[in-house]
Order: sequence, then structure tokens, then C-alpha cells
Amino acid sequence: MKKAADWQLKYWDTAGMKYGKANWVYAAAYTGIMALNDASGDTTYRKALYAIGDSLQWRTGKRMFHADDYCIGQTYAKLYQVYQDPKIIEWFKMQADSIIAQPHTESLEMKNNIVEREWAWCDALFMGPTALAYLATATGQNKYLDIADKLWWKTTDYLLDSQENLYYRDSRFFTQKESNGSKVFWSRGNGWVMAGLVRMLENLPDDYPTKQKYVDLYKKMSEKIISLQSDDGTWHTALLDPDAYPSKETSGTGFYCYALAWGINHGLLPKDKYLPAVKKAWEALTNAIHPDGKLGFVQPIGDKPGATDYNTTEAYGVGAFLLAGSEMLKL
Repeated sequence: MKKAADWQLKYWDTAGMKYGKANWVYAAAYTGIMALNDASGDTTYRKALYAIGDSLQWRTGKRMFHADDYCIGQTYAKLYQVYQDPKIIEWFKMQADSIIAQPHTESLEMKNNIVEREWAWCDALFMGPTALAYLATATGQNKYLDIADKLWWKTTDYLLDSQENLYYRDSRFFTQKESNGSKVFWSRGNGWVMAGLVRMLENLPDDYPTKQKYVDLYKKMSEKIISLQSDDGTWHTALLDPDAYPSKETSGTGFYCYALAWGINHGLLPKDKYLPAVKKAWEALTNAIHPDGKLGFVQPIGDKPGATDYNTTEAYGVGAFLLAGSEMLKL
């Protein structure tokens, strides 16, 4: 885990962060780096994240209501719990209050630039609700958890296929088919959801009214996901047509490994059934680490199944890998 994180941090130092430090690509990586900090006790990682936040003056991305642009709020909320400095979450609290004040009455159909205002794509369930949920935990203010919960289920009601227990990426995919005739379900897209699910569960009190709904959804998705694991230990980018893109893929796999290991560790999934799949996934992930620490086989930025290879990498893949490792350590 340290090898992969150190490669990523060094890469940012030497090549820069071309999308901007508050971008979701990097914010997803920060969640894993924070998990490594907590697992290892090596505060080098926390300090690196603090420096990034401080350089941004603790601002999020430029788009106030676009979930991608406040994914970084997860890390701000966790850093606030360590440093207890109000400036760390001051901006994000203001933003979260603005989100609460919006009507949230629009359809989630992918048109009219809806992504600027609503969680109309499944990836958003890792970016948005988790940031609000961690803010609720950090501040003790349940209003942030309540809006995360409300909008989680709005998106789920729209994008979840209840027959397959998988999420469409967005409304454009409702009628699309893979080459084998199956529905189009994107691996990393559902990985975003699974990781988002467990990060919501981490912040939901036991007496929260809808907690059991999350648990039930998590168990159904876990049952489906484990049935789709490829022989190589990964999940290929097209979940129901793995032969369409036969290469292994590590970002979706990292999120599944994380979410399933989390469920074992929290007593929600039977260890005898799920541990073999989790161990197989972790082995595949570690085998994708280059000698210098670079994580390969990460599908590039996209919104649907696609190709990947030994050299493709992105920071969110490293984040997923580190989240997975943080749970593997507890098994």
C-alpha cells in the first residue's frame, strides 16, 4: 500500500495535478491515502493531504452543486476530526447548506445539464452523499446526513435495476445492450456505488430510519457482484459481458475488494462465502502493481465499459486499491 501511495504522491510532485487538486480524480485517491494514514499510523500521508487542502484554502471544486466537485469534502471532514480547526470545513459546510436549500425536484434523465444540480449518474453516489455523511459525523449535525440519505434514494430509485441488483451508469444506458445482448452495467460505475454504500454505512447511526435499507441493498449487490468475478480475480469493465473487454481492470476491482472486505469485517457478509473472492481480488490487485509502485490496468476516465492494459493508470484506481488494503489488513 505504501509503495503505491508513494508512487502516486511522487508522480503528483513531478508531473503535477493537471485536473486541479480539488478534482474528483484526485479526491477519490485522497480517500485511500487517508485510509492508509489511519491504518499505518504514518502521519506523512495525513500531512500530505493537509498540505493539499491548505493550498486550496480548503475550497472544493468550482461547481457548487456538481457532486464530483465536492468529493474532496470526505477528506476535509476526516482531517477536521484530527485537527479540529474550523477553517478546514468552513467552506464545505456553507456549500452543504446550499445543497440542502435546493429543491431537488427535477427528473434525473441525462439532459439539460442535470449533473450540475442532481446526482443523475451512479458515480455520484461515491462523490456526493459520502462527503455529506462524513461532514455530518464530523460536525454532529444530522441535517447533512438527512440530505445525503434523501438524494441517495432518489438516485437509487432511478438508476438501480432491481432485477439485476446493479446500477445503470445513467439514463442513456437504460436501453443499450452489450455485444452479447446483455444490459450495459459498467464495473467501475457499480464499484463507485458499492464503495459509496459502505462509506454511508460507516456514518449511519444504528437507529437511523433507513439504515436497514442500506444494509439490504448492500447485501443484494454483494451477492450479485461476487457472482460476476472473473477467473483472473478481477471484474472486467462490462460486468455482464466480460469477454467484450477481456483484460483485467483494477479500479472497479479495488472498490469491490474494499466493499466486500468491509462487509466481512462488519459482520454483514459470511466470511466462508466471501473471503475467497476477496483474497483472489486482492492478489490480482497486488499483481498489477509495477516494480516502481505504479498501479496498472486502471480503466481511463470514462462513463462506460472500455479497454485497459498493464500501463493504464489513474489516481482513483490507487484510491480504490488503498481503501481495499485498509480493509484487508483487518481480516
